[in-house]
Amino acid sequence: MSIEFRNVTKRYGDRRSPLVVKGVDLVVPKGTLTTILGPSGCGKTTLLRMIAGLDAPTSGTILLDGQDVTALGAAERNVSMVFQSYALFPHMTVLENVCYGLSVQGIGKNEAMQRARATMDSVGLEGYDDRLPSELSGGQQQRVAVARALVLEPSVMLFDEPLSNLDARLRRSMREEIRALQQRLKLTVAYVTHDQSEALAVSDQIIVMEAGLIAQAGTPQQLYEHPKSEFVAGFMGEAMLFAATAAAGGCVALGPLTLQADGPVPAGPVKVAVRPEAWRLVAPASGGLDGTLVKCAYLGSFLELTVETAIGEIFVVSPEVTRRWTMGETLGLVLGGSGVSVVAAV
Repeated sequence: MSIEFRNVTKRYGDRRSPLVVKGVDLVVPKGTLTTILGPSGCGKTTLLRMIAGLDAPTSGTILLDGQDVTALGAAERNVSMVFQSYALFPHMTVLENVCYGLSVQGIGKNEAMQRARATMDSVGLEGYDDRLPSELSGGQQQRVAVARALVLEPSVMLFDEPLSNLDARLRRSMREEIRALQQRLKLTVAYVTHDQSEALAVSDQIIVMEAGLIAQAGTPQQLYEHPKSEFVAGFMGEAMLFAATAAAGGCVALGPLTLQADGPVPAGPVKVAVRPEAWRLVAPASGGLDGTLVKCAYLGSFLELTVETAIGEIFVVSPEVTRRWTMGETLGLVLGGSGVSVVAAV
């Protein structure tokens, strides 16, 4: 089941209240995972709640598989949602939690238990029937929440910051499980997070929100490699912005370095976003950008270097962990073929 928003707005309160969502158009294709990414307060959870039918839009149209569901309530949509808090019933066992939605739908007890156990098995909860939520780890509670949503056989599943309560290692394994589950069952998923690495890892499509508007939408690679604004460049991983000058034909001068814009840009002042991994170290005075090493941090498989240059302080990620570094030494820098994008006029 596909999801489509057509010029959707949302405000809480009367007409004097500001819009939280400001005329959004988006499409989540059937059988794909789309992540809605952005900082707190940008409107991403509001979008999710409107898909679920928990909030009604102020204006605009919401369609599921081409059907207008704008006026339908949550119970009338074949949509399940996994909340940030998991929202498990503490007095119910795992099996009872997973069965709950089926019971509300009037499914018989035996059928409900059979479907619940099969769903629990699919998310790694076999044998946890009689455990209470308080007896489970954070990752196990998250699996219960997913099973409770999945057992209803929804056409659309919604995840609202589902991994924010887990530690870093568990977050990584659980996002892989969610992605594998989505692909295996060919679910349509809308997934809200503020974590860009999480979004890059699980998504077919990423929608970056800024102050109630879509700043950019595209594949993870498109947003990371070709951000269209300073905001997207900074939000999709680390990127430093430098003032530069574009000439006719898209040739851009960044200090002594030149690069070709990946799209049409007007001649004159521009800004260039550069990822830390885009810089390559070369010998000083070899035609690159020379600078002075002022910081060096060892992080196991790579180094983080800070180099003071004529265009400002540059943050560089280098794999040369065995090299001996001396503070104050002169380094040469050039740009690689990826991780560099002209994002906006100054």
